[in-house]
Amino acid sequence: QVQLVESGGGLVQPGGSKTLSCAAPGSIFRLSVMGWFRQALGKERELVARITKGGTTNYADSVKGRFTISRDNTKNTVYLQMNSLKPEDTAVYYCKAEKPTITVEDPGRDYWGQGTQVTVSS
Repeated sequence: QVQLVESGGGLVQPGGSKTLSCAAPGSIFRLSVMGWFRQALGKERELVARITKGGTTNYADSVKGRFTISRDNTKNTVYLQMNSLKPEDTAVYYCKAEKPTITVEDPGRDYWGQGTQVTVSS
C-alpha cells in the first residue's frame, strides 16, 4: 500500500510561519504532480498548491504570495512553506500525488496522505 507521510503540522500564532513536508515512495514521486490540499471544519477539501515534475507551480488565490510549494526530487519530498498565516488557514492539510497513466497495466491514480492539522490561533 502506497503511503504518503506528512509532517510539520501544529499550532502557530497569526502572522507566523510553518513548513509542511510530505514524503512519498520514489516510484510514485518521480512520476507525479504533487499537491497540497486542505479541509477546514465543515467545508469541502480545496486545492492549496500544486507542483509539476518540472517545477511549475500554481496556487489558490487565497494563499498566493504567502505560501510556497517546492519539491526535492532527490529526497522524494514535497514541501509547503506557509508564511503570514491567518486564522482562516486553519485546516487539515493533505498531500496528494497525481500519478499519470504509464501503460494500460499501470493506470493513473491519486494517492493521499493521512493529513496533518494546522491551527492558527493566538
